[in-house]
Amino acid sequence: MHETIQKTTMVIEDPLAHLPVSSIGEFRKGSTIYGPESPPSSLYVVLAGKVKICRAAHDGQQVVLDVYQTDEFFGESSLVGGGANEMAVSLENARVMSWSATEIREIVLKRPDLGYALLQLAVQRSLEFGNRIESFSLDNIERRLIAALLHFASKLGTSSDDGGREMIAFTHELLSQYVGTSREIVTHYMNYFRRKGCLNYSRKSIVVFEDALRNLVALELSSKAA
Repeated sequence: MHETIQKTTMVIEDPLAHLPVSSIGEFRKGSTIYGPESPPSSLYVVLAGKVKICRAAHDGQQVVLDVYQTDEFFGESSLVGGGANEMAVSLENARVMSWSATEIREIVLKRPDLGYALLQLAVQRSLEFGNRIESFSLDNIERRLIAALLHFASKLGTSSDDGGREMIAFTHELLSQYVGTSREIVTHYMNYFRRKGCLNYSRKSIVVFEDALRNLVALELSSKAA
């Protein structure tokens, strides 16, 4: 007799559903929301615009952790005292709402579901960062850049008339900080991907053709296996 194993679908709670309206801050493009000299003391949610989260390495280089947009949270390190080298920078004119770590604790005591929602958020991001660490160990720069473009296209992009996903025009410098390489190498691969018909880019936007990028990875892997 075979036992039937039932898979349950986990419901991801939205922390915003359990949070009251709070103070709103406005930041112009390129502004630092918090940084090493003023570590995060609040949990933030993006109301408009996009915010880059990065860390400053010992050699002065930046490592981009991710980019967050409307209804996404950042600054969760404030709940454990703040990240010493963490920075949040607005990539566009941005509006954010914030709650201090003390306020979050008080709200959680009254609304335990918020605590569970924040736990899910932390675990979800931990899994995502774990996948990136695995990619740094196993994948070459080309595949890491393809993964980055697919990630940002899926998360930040909208459908374009030519069948691609159009998103904000990230600089090659930002992509290099996310992938862990130099700007020159990112520029080399971006030109290569464009010649292969996998993307188009300008100063205004990047259009990613997801299937074409995935096929490029599949062809590379099959050629190595042959």
